[in-house]
Amino acid sequence: MITEILSPLRPDLSAAQLAQFETYYAMLADWNTRVNLTAITEPEDVAKKHFLDSLAAAPYLKQGASIADVGTGAGFPGVPLLILRPDLNVTLIDSLQKRLVFLEAVLKELKLNAELVHARAEDAGQNPKYREMFDVALTRAVSALPVLCELTLPLVKVGGKSIAYKGESAEELAASANALAVLHATAERVSIPSDYGARELVIVTKSEATPKQYPRKAGTPAKKPL
Repeated sequence: MITEILSPLRPDLSAAQLAQFETYYAMLADWNTRVNLTAITEPEDVAKKHFLDSLAAAPYLKQGASIADVGTGAGFPGVPLLILRPDLNVTLIDSLQKRLVFLEAVLKELKLNAELVHARAEDAGQNPKYREMFDVALTRAVSALPVLCELTLPLVKVGGKSIAYKGESAEELAASANALAVLHATAERVSIPSDYGARELVIVTKSEATPKQYPRKAGTPAKKPL
């Protein structure tokens, strides 16, 4: 059923990739009865609002790019992007171990490789193993843009990008002016074609190293946004 929905919309997907999306959907529906992974469960909604939507950032990811999917949840956008682009080096970061157990099973079943990291974004951003190590950080349905800037930019190399999946983002972008200044970054909006409301990518480019005090300790960015 996922194949019938995806194939006309993404004719570039191979039969093998469509089969991976079918399996991913089946596992998501099954595990979701035991673990809270997503409120979106109908095949067409999952195909469009999770799978297709996740693929929107693909044109902005260079060959072999290192990607941090921050707050990946049920694997969006990282796993669909990995199905489309197995050249990517993806790290899936989430604070809930149950989700990572699900993702480990999905990756094994789909024969995909990604690193799984059990951590809050604030802690990952201060960890020397991950700080300023990625070409791109991705976030989808995680937080408001000023908060996302603080959570993701510390993970990204100078010259790298943080890409946030958003609806209409003009207000959030305006509210991010101080965060962008403090964290040495600039942002642009890119519209994504969609038949289920306004969809945009906010592409934030990092121009200088992130000051050492950011991200602040867990919970602070959301309580006191920059």
